[in-house]
Amino acid sequence: MSYLNIDAQAANTYDAIVVGSGISGGWAAKELTGKGLRTLVLERGRDVQHVTDYPTTMMNPWEFEHRGQLPREIKEQNPIISKCYAFYEGSTHFFVKDAEHPYVQEKPFDWIRGYQVGGKSLMWARQTQRWSDFDFQGPARDGFAVDWPIRYADLAPWYTYVEKFAGITGNKDGLPQLPDGEFLPPHEWNCVEKHFSEQMAKRYQNSRPVIMGRAAHITQPKPIHLQQGRAQCQHRTICERGCPFGGYFSSNSSTLPWAAKTGKMTLRPHSVVHSIIYDEKKGKATGVRVIDANTKQMTEFYARVIFINAAALNTNLILLNSTSARFPNGLGNDSGVLGKYVAFHNYRAGVSGEYDGFLESTTDGRRPNSPYIPRFRNVMKQETDFLRGYAAGFSAGRISRTNQDGLGADLKSGLLNPTLGGWYVGSHMMGETIPKESNYVALDSAQKDPFGIPQLKISVAYDDNDEKMVKDYLEQMTEMFTAAGFTNIRTRDDKRNPGLDIHEMGGARMGKDPKTSILNKWNQMHAVKNVFVTDGASMTSTSTQNPSLTYMAMSARSVDYAVKEMKRQTL
Repeated sequence: MSYLNIDAQAANTYDAIVVGSGISGGWAAKELTGKGLRTLVLERGRDVQHVTDYPTTMMNPWEFEHRGQLPREIKEQNPIISKCYAFYEGSTHFFVKDAEHPYVQEKPFDWIRGYQVGGKSLMWARQTQRWSDFDFQGPARDGFAVDWPIRYADLAPWYTYVEKFAGITGNKDGLPQLPDGEFLPPHEWNCVEKHFSEQMAKRYQNSRPVIMGRAAHITQPKPIHLQQGRAQCQHRTICERGCPFGGYFSSNSSTLPWAAKTGKMTLRPHSVVHSIIYDEKKGKATGVRVIDANTKQMTEFYARVIFINAAALNTNLILLNSTSARFPNGLGNDSGVLGKYVAFHNYRAGVSGEYDGFLESTTDGRRPNSPYIPRFRNVMKQETDFLRGYAAGFSAGRISRTNQDGLGADLKSGLLNPTLGGWYVGSHMMGETIPKESNYVALDSAQKDPFGIPQLKISVAYDDNDEKMVKDYLEQMTEMFTAAGFTNIRTRDDKRNPGLDIHEMGGARMGKDPKTSILNKWNQMHAVKNVFVTDGASMTSTSTQNPSLTYMAMSARSVDYAVKEMKRQTL
């Protein structure tokens, strides 16, 4: 029998294990296999193959039973996920329904998840900005959170590396708070967006730049994209259904197929990770306990190095559930900060208005991107009564009206021949929230999920700094809209719950001091050297930029370091 056990363990042993197949997990898999490591990729959800498993991607609006709308029954059954902008009849199959993975809301939190191969990389908003030293130096400068153990120079070459492979559209804008990258040709402005940008440059002497957004769309394929089997973005703007052209970056169209081509990747869907196995004698992690989502049977897999990329909150859950005599409060949790200092992006506020000019012009076609207003508050100096700042989106378009009067031929003619009204304009904020100990996740002591794993208890809320930031955004954007000649300006604060931003970060943060952080500058656990975390859980603070590009760069950088250490026999 002992020989059988040895044989079974050998069959389940790999050089590396990656937990999660989303944006960061896909990159970890690509890099590990590309460096010759036999890599097991564990995904708790079902398999989704590029193109063949995008069932609604070629459907026309009239082919949907409810014309794309969600039936009332689905909304009533899913009050949380139904709030997500990307959840509609054509995309429901890629989202976790409310009853499928319960969690405890100690404070209201809308947890948006995608459990399948590719994770949320299939439905993300694809905005990709580099972080700058203003972001990495922020905690040290402003005195919140802990100092990042890295700076922009540490990630800059890795930003370049992942941008070239993923395909990022944008302009080189020369902004210190938003470093330029390796860009494909940018998307086009419409005339009102260009007007707004020009007026802001005049009014604020270029201190409040309005630029074209940077996004993970292939506007002009390079050889590396063609080698991936990807084509130019078709501007269909139904990305959350999955793109059969590979026009936007996803794990399914890019990193996972690239890893599979090496012959070194084993992809195992329906694999719910229970915990990480820690060997007291060896002083390191030796593997992962996995529950089969279909049979509920547990299996152990083993490897020399483990990357945890289950998405921020699930990564925290796995680490908290990985207890041993050495780590009774969670793997690597000597500092006691695991699960704490969770932060997110504040999307509560928006401003809208109208513009009476350019009535001789309109827009044609669709665009999967829009202009972007980088952070302009508290950049060079502290100038407000709140810490850090916010970025903002901006867009403009013309109102289309149809005449619905009459019957028969008159009604048909009215519907088929819309008339154009004036221009509408709109903006939304993306504010940086401050990591604090009172914002945390923990394991619930009583309630279990369907796999017998403790449910995650989430206690995350806004604070006074967030309220002041919302107020400032509404005031400043109203001023900017007025300066551009916009009228009928309206402000909103929808008071949405944290989580609906889908940018939760922290809980297993990086830092210089093992007493106040979980990970070092390589995203490596201080206390368990062969475990790495390169998804949102690793973030020390949130910046105002979208985080996914930084996850990609961190993942590639950390794998490079880990493999070098393995060759040195230090892991």
